[in-house]
Amino acid sequence: MSDLISIKQRFGIIGNNSALNRAIEIALQVALTDLSVLVTGESGTGKESFPKIIHHYSSRKHGSYIAVNCGAIPEGTIDSELFGHEKGSFTGATDSRKGYFEVADGGTIFLDEVAELPLSTQVRLLRVLETGEFIRVGSSKVIKTDVRVIAASNVDLNTAVSSGRFREDLFYRLNTVPVKVPPLRDRGEDIVLLFRKFAVDFAEKYRMPAVRLTDEARLVLLSYHWPGNVRQLKNITEQISIIETGREINAERLKSYLPADLKTNLPALMTSKEEALFSSEREILYKILFDMKSDMNDLKKLVLDIIRDGGGGMSFDERSTRTIRGLIGGDDEDVVGDDSRSEEDHSARLSRPSPPHPDIEDTEEVVEESLSLESIEVEMIKKALEKHNGKRKLAARELGISERTLYRKIKLYDLDI
Repeated sequence: MSDLISIKQRFGIIGNNSALNRAIEIALQVALTDLSVLVTGESGTGKESFPKIIHHYSSRKHGSYIAVNCGAIPEGTIDSELFGHEKGSFTGATDSRKGYFEVADGGTIFLDEVAELPLSTQVRLLRVLETGEFIRVGSSKVIKTDVRVIAASNVDLNTAVSSGRFREDLFYRLNTVPVKVPPLRDRGEDIVLLFRKFAVDFAEKYRMPAVRLTDEARLVLLSYHWPGNVRQLKNITEQISIIETGREINAERLKSYLPADLKTNLPALMTSKEEALFSSEREILYKILFDMKSDMNDLKKLVLDIIRDGGGGMSFDERSTRTIRGLIGGDDEDVVGDDSRSEEDHSARLSRPSPPHPDIEDTEEVVEESLSLESIEVEMIKKALEKHNGKRKLAARELGISERTLYRKIKLYDLDI
């Protein structure tokens, strides 16, 4: 434990998070070997401290330590920077020049943002890692070097390999020992410790009292997502130290320095507006489904009545018109158009025994309620999409729901649209 404390003090690492401590322990263990190390973590987490720890506690500590930002060197000159070049090898090469791998012989070279290397340079780097040999640009002479390589990346190299942007063999060669640096949002109380440390540093730098946070402000600090990690926290602490006249910072003042789209680590909750909208859409859809089910039941009853009545002397068209009109709540007499027919006559006709029909049987017992809300809903969605040729926006408008709700229903019922 005392070793961890002294290492943190020496390399300016603040925090007691277990994942951070574990990363330091792995760095110390691998420092005694010559294995390649891959340091991973989001941008701004402080990955650059770990290659320094490894180099300082290794047998190469008296050799050179060179840090190279691969993303900051143009693609056309990266090979020359890393491996050197001969005079006249390209325009502007007025003299021979040693590359970083030649200068760092016997020491350590740190390749930051290694995922930014061009594929052609990755091939050269792989040869150095496997054989310790390289060739200067414009030369045919093989040069030997004894360099330990530590690489770092803030992108997922597995994804880069899958997309063809990074060589798989180089990835496994670099990833002999992985060191993962945790993001700031996962380090808990370390966030408050870092803020306090930065506040004291800036107070000394600008010769003013250090800013401090209220309890509510500390909660805001802990709940914020910190996409820029330690670098972002340091930047915000400096802004507050310079701009604020008061030295005590409350929650509202702190929030004014955080991005407008304040993202927190707290569980996401629906806003009242979103919840009301979702509830309204759901209720409308359920109402439509229940109305449809009720209409279907009414339709079946009317069909059975017509069958029992034997048609009542009406033609098929007349019966169909009456059935449809009954579903939408219209007046049968208006549809048929016979004002002389009284309601009593109509009732009397319905009360007469139905003559037997040789071709039609009473199907009341075999007609079953087989419709479910789910099947009706699926059928409605299919018909709406077919009507509008698969255009979800128009189909959602037809159904009276939002496009988001329609998309969710399509996924829920696994519709092959």
